[in-house]
Amino acid sequence: MEKFRIINSPGLIQLFRAGRILMYFSLAVVLNACEGILEEKPKSIAVETFYNTLNEAETAVNAIYRPIGLDLQNGEIGVNSVLSEFTFGRGSWAAMNDYAGLNDTWKTRVSERWTSSYLSIRNTNIVIGSLPKSETLSQEQKDRLIGEAKFLRAFVYFQLVRNWGGVPLRTEENILTINVSRSPKKEVYDFIIKDLLTAVASLPDKPRLIGTPSLWAAKTLLADVYLHLGMNSESSQLAKEIIDSGKYSLVPVKETDDFQKLFGADIVTTSEEIFYSRFSHLPGQGNVWPGLMAHPATGFQGRGGVYGVHSLSNCLAYTEWDNLDLRKGQWFPWDIGVGPNALLSKKFIDPNSLGLDRAASPITWYRYADVLLIFAEANAQAGGRPTAEGLDALNQVHRRAYGYDPKTASPADFKLENYNLSSFLDLILRERGYEFELEGKRWLDLKRMGKAAEITLKYKGKQVPEINYLWPIPINEFNFNLALDPARDQNPGY
Repeated sequence: MEKFRIINSPGLIQLFRAGRILMYFSLAVVLNACEGILEEKPKSIAVETFYNTLNEAETAVNAIYRPIGLDLQNGEIGVNSVLSEFTFGRGSWAAMNDYAGLNDTWKTRVSERWTSSYLSIRNTNIVIGSLPKSETLSQEQKDRLIGEAKFLRAFVYFQLVRNWGGVPLRTEENILTINVSRSPKKEVYDFIIKDLLTAVASLPDKPRLIGTPSLWAAKTLLADVYLHLGMNSESSQLAKEIIDSGKYSLVPVKETDDFQKLFGADIVTTSEEIFYSRFSHLPGQGNVWPGLMAHPATGFQGRGGVYGVHSLSNCLAYTEWDNLDLRKGQWFPWDIGVGPNALLSKKFIDPNSLGLDRAASPITWYRYADVLLIFAEANAQAGGRPTAEGLDALNQVHRRAYGYDPKTASPADFKLENYNLSSFLDLILRERGYEFELEGKRWLDLKRMGKAAEITLKYKGKQVPEINYLWPIPINEFNFNLALDPARDQNPGY
């Protein structure tokens, strides 16, 4: 993994200053990830001559993905899951239980996620800046690949702005500039929307490969961005377009273990997948997150697992959860040395994993359940009240959780007459907690809906000071980016 951190080295910075931007990094990532590319013998690795064929251009775009899958357990997936009302940390993860901000260990860990995020952004900027210069690709090919790169850049900035607030906006236009000031959140969001509108207009109806975005993935991400910005009419409209397209459907389940048809490591794709990060059993290409929730003796992570993330059978969030909800059954009791009430999750497991960092389980960034719940929330907010259409979207997710056909009325259905806007939004927040547990969305939802302090106090008895809402900008960024002032630009509490 060390080769990914070279982005912050003085030597590479000098290469940037000299204008000698090479594609060796992108090639190294892809050579490491795809055996087929090992047989390629490109004539040159310089940007000016790299895009001689469509395969070469797609190789460069593929290099954007690897950093997105790095350090997730130390970033938005891990941290934002453990801070929820359902989960607790053990060992080094126990620091999350206090809601006192990130300690020195965790400052270092999230800084790794910052670095991998900006590495991905750097790779997108090389592609976006260089593809238009190709004399061999068609305009359609250029537009499609630039749209894919802009989707990925928007996706990464969306993670950054929600976790760090305003951040330096590095683009293809300032790629040679080392010292870039921190942009306000609004400017970051405006940039994200601009990239996504390009992606929606340029991406194909179907992804070029499993794990790459389609125009529907771009619409889903844009709907989520609009939801975060309170642009509820726009969010509702986009989500409804996706629903009405008929492209996706919920994976049906009849019992708890059927959720492996959705989350299983050996599942190639499903009717629900919109945009996932994909992993494999190959060295350096696995997903570490499942191992953080596993105990070696369970066999759910091969022989690995450090059981740093768990729940408790006597915590209020668990005891309030309806036992008939099949999603609750993904928690099971296991002695991990923290008392008799410990629970581990089998939501993301890979019994065939060859090590802690070798799980092939996906990261489910966006699936059809996201679209349904985005629509239910945005539709109610836009109209000032819940509607039958929005309630049905919510009920589809809820029915599936109880083993019913998502598209058919069931005894588990919520009734419209029982809810006003406020209680309906609370219902959606609860349903999102159950549905997306351990998918890295819970703390972001609690912050977005202004419920983090209330929910944490109710379920964990902990106060949530301001320091918990944003992560610290890494010291390395201040060291190398002289446009940032630690006294002015660091986030509160750090």
